[in-house]
Amino acid sequence: MKNEIIKIVIGAILFGLALIIDTDISYLPIILFIISYIIVGGEVVMRAIKNIIRGNVFDENFLMGIASIGAFFVGEFSEGVAVMLFYQVGELFQDYAVGQSRKSIASLMDIRPDYANVKKDDEIIVMDPDDVKVGDIIVVKPGEKIPLDGIVVEGSSTIDTTALTGESLPRDITVGDELLSGCININGVITAKVTKEFEESTVSKILDLVENASSKKSKSEQFITKFARYYTPVVVIVALILAVVPPLIIEGALFSDWIYRALTFLVVSCPCALVISIPLSFFGGLGGASRKGILIKGGNYLETLAQTEIVVFDKTGTLTKGVFNVQEVYVEDNINISKEELLMIAAHAESFSNHPISTSLKRAFNKEINNEIISNVEEISGHGVSAIVDGKKIIAGNDKLMEKYNIPYFKGELFGTVVHVAINDVYAGYILIADEIKEDAAKAISSLKSLNIKQTVMLTGDNALVGEKVAKELNIDDFYAELLPGDKVNKLEELFEHKSSKGKLAFVGDGINDAPVLARADIGIAMGGLGSDAAIEAADIVIMTDEPSKIADAIKISKKTLRIAKQNTVFAIGIKFLVLILSAFGLASMWAAVFADVGVAFLAILNSFRALNVKDI
Repeated sequence: MKNEIIKIVIGAILFGLALIIDTDISYLPIILFIISYIIVGGEVVMRAIKNIIRGNVFDENFLMGIASIGAFFVGEFSEGVAVMLFYQVGELFQDYAVGQSRKSIASLMDIRPDYANVKKDDEIIVMDPDDVKVGDIIVVKPGEKIPLDGIVVEGSSTIDTTALTGESLPRDITVGDELLSGCININGVITAKVTKEFEESTVSKILDLVENASSKKSKSEQFITKFARYYTPVVVIVALILAVVPPLIIEGALFSDWIYRALTFLVVSCPCALVISIPLSFFGGLGGASRKGILIKGGNYLETLAQTEIVVFDKTGTLTKGVFNVQEVYVEDNINISKEELLMIAAHAESFSNHPISTSLKRAFNKEINNEIISNVEEISGHGVSAIVDGKKIIAGNDKLMEKYNIPYFKGELFGTVVHVAINDVYAGYILIADEIKEDAAKAISSLKSLNIKQTVMLTGDNALVGEKVAKELNIDDFYAELLPGDKVNKLEELFEHKSSKGKLAFVGDGINDAPVLARADIGIAMGGLGSDAAIEAADIVIMTDEPSKIADAIKISKKTLRIAKQNTVFAIGIKFLVLILSAFGLASMWAAVFADVGVAFLAILNSFRALNVKDI
């Protein structure tokens, strides 16, 4: 850009000198105009010639070249240079605008790691991330990018997730935690076992999304491309007719006057304001969204999102944290043990299982399991477990397990998964395990309602009591519970009947079982931080922060982007047609033509910048 600025400044100085030099020195101003033109417009003319040789005749380079050179031939030297000078200034602003729009997306390209420290036989080998295999052990030092997805096996640290999530709050990680590639290790040295090869890693998938996002054009962008393709040849033919026909049929008409009008007509007709500003609006919207930790896979999805009428949510991992924790421990009055003892007994009985319920119990117990006091463990599929713990017969599981052993148990209404515990065939109490609602889930629903979303719906495979409780707590309009993955698709088909012909349905999910529904919805939105690879692949939009409230932000960004694109379209076409008519009747000079082209493009570009501003969205 520095070279372009220098060229424009030198050309402008020579142009200014040519304007103020005494016209009595007849040839000097003309020479200065020609030198100025070659400096600022030579490249444009050369591009036009190259494009003509390739068969691409009707583009903005051709229009600008023929109009400015034509102005020289009819003696309008100053206007011929001015056309090129202001066109180049407009191009400069366009480059700057594209650069600014690209920054927030292109900054993600910096997350690609250059190397991985692979540990082999107590030796650290620096390798290309592409060459590292699943199961390899990598070492990440302070300040380094995490090169591949993995599980921490040694050490603890704080990692910066800004590049992936857009959030500046660092995250603490320790042994057993998942590492996402692309994040930056802030302080401690961590050792991790690689779980995915580079091409399947989080950072690789995000880079792929970023690189392909701008290639998927919205309907507005496709319209502008088609419009320019047919519009440009038409105006060139009209300009030719305007230059030749009137002097032949109108008495006293001069060719020089009508050629000047035709050239003015050509300058006005250049569609660069439209061709530049509309895609730039969508590019700005994609960039602004990425600043908020929202990856939108293309302008077409951004446009569709603005028409959303129904938002359908999965429950677990989307509106809830997807992490089951012990919420309550209840001990029967006639049992002489504490809540801590009941939790200890249940955790030991379930300790050999990898079921999420067992994991929750062990996490709540938060002490080392003493395997020496456990014996005769029997897992009863779909029911629970029986075991001997510290010499006592323990039965721990669901209602069916209690009924199987004919043990009377608590049958009250409880929201969550209940683990009943019996000691020596006597009911001792229960442990309630439930998922937790995400902190911003209620805000997400209220924000969507404020955007006039017609209907919010929750689909869950959980039982009806849990579904009802979550739906009421979050003020969701409708919910459907106990659904299998296939049932979710069928329910989605029914919900399509509730929207208008132009309205769209968005589905938000995170699990591998959500992939079919994400693919079927008009817009699929995946929770990217904890979501499964299948869900992220099937989705059109990925929320990298795992915050459902970002869905409302995405819709606001899409509506703002569309609003800006429409403003640019109406403004550019309106001004152009007005000045085209005026120039055809000889009422607009080349200067007015310059404004109608470069000026309109400049104003449209400035308006497109607004799509990048998402701070107060």
